[in-house]
Amino acid sequence: MHNDHRPRARFRALISAACCALLGAGLLAGASSATAEPSPSKASIVKPKAAGSKVVGYFTEWGTYDRKYYVKNIETSGSASRLTHINYAFGNVTGGKCAMGDAYAATDRTYTAAESVDGVADTVDQPLRGNFNQLRELKKKHPGLKVLWSFGGWTWSSGFGEAAQNPAAFAQSCYDLVENSQWADVFDGIDIDWEYPNACGNTCDTSGREAFKNLMAALRAKFGSSNLVTAAITADATAGGKIDAADYAGAAQYVDWYNPMTYDYFGAWAATGPTAPHSPLNSYSGIPQAGYYTSATIAKLKGLGIPASKLLLGIGFYGRGWTGVTQSAPGGTATGPAAGTYEAGFEDYKVLKSKCPATGTVGGTAYAKCGSDWWSYDTPATIGTKMAYKNQQGLGGTFFWELSGDTSGGELIKAIN
Repeated sequence: MHNDHRPRARFRALISAACCALLGAGLLAGASSATAEPSPSKASIVKPKAAGSKVVGYFTEWGTYDRKYYVKNIETSGSASRLTHINYAFGNVTGGKCAMGDAYAATDRTYTAAESVDGVADTVDQPLRGNFNQLRELKKKHPGLKVLWSFGGWTWSSGFGEAAQNPAAFAQSCYDLVENSQWADVFDGIDIDWEYPNACGNTCDTSGREAFKNLMAALRAKFGSSNLVTAAITADATAGGKIDAADYAGAAQYVDWYNPMTYDYFGAWAATGPTAPHSPLNSYSGIPQAGYYTSATIAKLKGLGIPASKLLLGIGFYGRGWTGVTQSAPGGTATGPAAGTYEAGFEDYKVLKSKCPATGTVGGTAYAKCGSDWWSYDTPATIGTKMAYKNQQGLGGTFFWELSGDTSGGELIKAIN
């Protein structure tokens, strides 16, 4: 079945700021603990650590339906040769366990020769079809490419509270699913996308400040050192906000890296505005909320003692927009979300590039005014600005949401490399 609620799963990563503001900051209060980094050796003092070159792209399970974005498109766009890792989104979290999201899309759909990575049609009697088999074919073409199965997301994060009550049982269930003998060769690890531990997302979690750390510790213990364990985390750098709500510093020792979701800071969930770019790199005069920009997020996480090499810079391959806007510059009033192909207030870069070309930049990202619509999104040029920042900060690499938002020629991913 087409889970048409899934496209909202992650695009609205930080909409919960509004929810939590209403519920009161007290829910999220809690002091931060810092994990000290090991003392640098003389060699590392002399020679600064080069910025990481990880390029992690999300592939959505449901994108094979309305969007008709197949694993083959990762290859034909040129993206496969530029990616180091793919996050397959999303598996569900229910009953305290990891669970399949959409089994038809993942393992059952029969691909035609034209749709297949290898140009060979599936047969009905082959043991594995669907996205998983297509990912297997892609990895054969690109032996260095790694794939992680991502669990949770905006819609399916409500199950993490129960999972956190018995982290070992949860980790075992995830391991059994990811390492299932039918597709064990497809996956190189697990990604956890809990929105948000001890805070509010689509639902509110009250499992306590240590829950996330305990969950990640259990996953690392079960998956071992030969598998990747990563997590997408909040970008809320406000005092007493979502970063402070969970022990991200304490959990850092268990993850290979974090993906701070440095996008969706602003959007048309604030229906009347003020208009603001959803993924600013830096603050700017008139920004609606202090601490809601990428460099603040990275600075806060590094300040907690999380190594820069374990932080990836997040890029959105989409825009967020309002309608009923009369002012070209940010900070204007609006009447509601602009129309989008799949969701109001949201549109892929590949559409916006020609539908509403950028007319200005603010805070290191781009915005566009066309008619009464106002959009913000990253362009190849603003991604270039963000890459310079990533390198200057010595971050572990870049990740983005998500592959189908790019042009058929991979314009945005080319700007990442």
